[in-house]
Amino acid sequence: MGIVCRNRNQVERVAGVLEPYDLIPVVAPGFPSRPARSPRVLTIEGQLSEGFIWPDVRWALITDLELFGGRQRAPRVSKAKPHRGLLALEDISQGDLVVHQDHGIGRYEGLTKLKLDGGENDFLTIYYRGEDRLYLPVDRLNVIQKYMGVDGVEPVLDKMGGKSWENVKARIKRSAQKIAGELLRLYAARKVRQGVAFRPLDDYMPEFEGGFPYEETPDQLKAIEEVLNDMGARVPMDRLICGDVGYGKTEVALRAAFVAVFNGKQVAVLVPTTVLAEQHFDTFHQRFKRFGVKITCLSRFRSTKEQRHIIAELAQGQVDIVIGTHRLLQKDVGFKDMGLFIIDEEQRFGVRHKEKLKKLRGTVDVLTLTATPIPRTLHMSLTGVRDISIISTPPEFRRSIITYVSEYNDRLVEEAVERELERGGQVYFVHNNIASIHRMAGRIQELCPEARIGVAHGRMDEADLELVMMDFHQRKINLLVTTTIIESGLDIPAANTIIVNRADRFGLSQMYQLRGRVGRSEEQAYAFLFIPKESHLSRDARKRLKVLMEHSDLGSGFQIAMNDLKIRGGGTILGASQSGHIAAVGYDMFLKLMEEAVAELKGEPVVEAVEPEINIAVSAFIPEDYIPDIDLRLNMYRRLARVHDAETLADLKAELTDRFGALPRTVSNLLVKVMLKIGALAAGVQRLDYKAGTLTLMPDDRHARAARMFVNLAIDRPERFRLSPDQGLQVMLRPEELEKPFRSIKKILRETGHYVNG
Repeated sequence: MGIVCRNRNQVERVAGVLEPYDLIPVVAPGFPSRPARSPRVLTIEGQLSEGFIWPDVRWALITDLELFGGRQRAPRVSKAKPHRGLLALEDISQGDLVVHQDHGIGRYEGLTKLKLDGGENDFLTIYYRGEDRLYLPVDRLNVIQKYMGVDGVEPVLDKMGGKSWENVKARIKRSAQKIAGELLRLYAARKVRQGVAFRPLDDYMPEFEGGFPYEETPDQLKAIEEVLNDMGARVPMDRLICGDVGYGKTEVALRAAFVAVFNGKQVAVLVPTTVLAEQHFDTFHQRFKRFGVKITCLSRFRSTKEQRHIIAELAQGQVDIVIGTHRLLQKDVGFKDMGLFIIDEEQRFGVRHKEKLKKLRGTVDVLTLTATPIPRTLHMSLTGVRDISIISTPPEFRRSIITYVSEYNDRLVEEAVERELERGGQVYFVHNNIASIHRMAGRIQELCPEARIGVAHGRMDEADLELVMMDFHQRKINLLVTTTIIESGLDIPAANTIIVNRADRFGLSQMYQLRGRVGRSEEQAYAFLFIPKESHLSRDARKRLKVLMEHSDLGSGFQIAMNDLKIRGGGTILGASQSGHIAAVGYDMFLKLMEEAVAELKGEPVVEAVEPEINIAVSAFIPEDYIPDIDLRLNMYRRLARVHDAETLADLKAELTDRFGALPRTVSNLLVKVMLKIGALAAGVQRLDYKAGTLTLMPDDRHARAARMFVNLAIDRPERFRLSPDQGLQVMLRPEELEKPFRSIKKILRETGHYVNG
């Protein structure tokens, strides 16, 4: 008999399953041409659509998919790639304020085409105080960021060439160093404490992983690796996993819990609602049921007697994993030997609960899961004080949620509900007022008599609430009129329309979470946000709704969190005293100065990113007739400016050809400039000039080795290289190299890079 496995992990998984039955499979190097009659089991690494029986030689062959069951792989519905930047804020529009790292705050006034040194190129025009203008080449877009400051504070434009910008940066950096010191003191205790170094479970993990019915995304795999590495270290883990709703954060938590339990430790999973606790309990129970792990749920859905029994078992070490609400944080709950604490949506817990969590962080491994991190948490993670993993790749089938904002309208409610029910789906109607929720449910029943309506809110009897939620989950109810009790984690794939009444009363992150209850399958999802007449909306409510409309794309959790920070004011990060600093330089620059201050206090070298300047006499731009839309054109320039490796450049080239057709000469030249920038980065070159057969490479001031090696190169190979008066490296191209100069320059950069880095 033979078992065909797709990869080495599956081979090991088969061996682990057969070993208890004293069947040790033999790993075969390939398919045998004529199998010998033998009682042995062969495992063969390869691909086979399905197994078969060969009666003549009494031989059976099966696949690992037939043995374990296949993984669900949903069909692709879009080739669009998600936006992956951690702080990739919206593309700038004309009139927006921008921050240049050397010149300060200016105002972007559009693209300008200029002819310089025989070449025509696009430049961003940025106005500064005193009508000064900066023309920034589009391939150097990375040196500017959109200004994000404090709401209601309008900054003054800086003066180009003046000292005010450098003085402001120096002043704020001094303040950032003080803040960084406070942050580091908060977390230094954790770093010096000795925690548990969990051993890896190479023998058992493949089988547990095989229970995950989907293909892991690259981000998911990276997050899992980072968590398991943290757990293997002596320092207690404190890692934040950020990813939009439905992006697979729970799977990361499951694998961390598996490692902790099989190292003999207990695991606690803290969630904000009883409904979510029950849902997580079901998920954990399904994944662990084959491994003899005892899992229980501690919430108000359990009777007082049951709760006392669970607490006693926890204290005696008879429970491996407990999932519960804030009930887990009460004084009577103790653990015999807890090793891992998992927190889902930390921002939903109050100040008192967070103080208890803060004490836990110094003693056990802590893993926090969140879709829209609160600004302070986001800030602390980005400054390197707290570890962070990003899951920004959506599942293949996921679509953006189409969002509408309008005044309440009975006809619109009727149409939205009927359309969802006609395709066999379910509807959430969020009405966050318990006093009038039943009256609203009656009104909707009149509008939609065919709907099977249930009502859910937090003051219901626990048994009644559980029954309603289970009925909705089992599709006995197809329209749930509810309060925000559904806000976190509820997973109903058939529910793909949500209607939110008085959306203006919700916070930005809360609205984002509510909208995330739908769109969890391949069906197109819709969100209807009902508001009073615009004149009755507060300024903040208008901004929140505008941000939510602008960020309807997949993976927008970070942008939502950043805009939440802006609307609530920069003071929410580290206190009101810092708002002035953020207003003076913008949030991005403040964050950069904070990161530098933290790195310096940690004793880590601060290395400025090199952004090489490429000066070659060719026209390099995207013509208006190739990409007519200016926003699309600017977005493509921004993406090209961020390219730092040849593989990404090749992908962008293929995308341009696929979307807009054959590349015009000027676009090909632009890609050449990006290619030369990649080579210059590797060689420590700050500026590349090519004119009339002479190539000059200027070393980056911050790359001391590059400057030193340029001198050595000129000494070692004077026939090829020489130093210019300003300490640049000059190369005269040979006659045969002049035929294809850019290919020759690429080769010279590669040669120089090997010398510098060798």
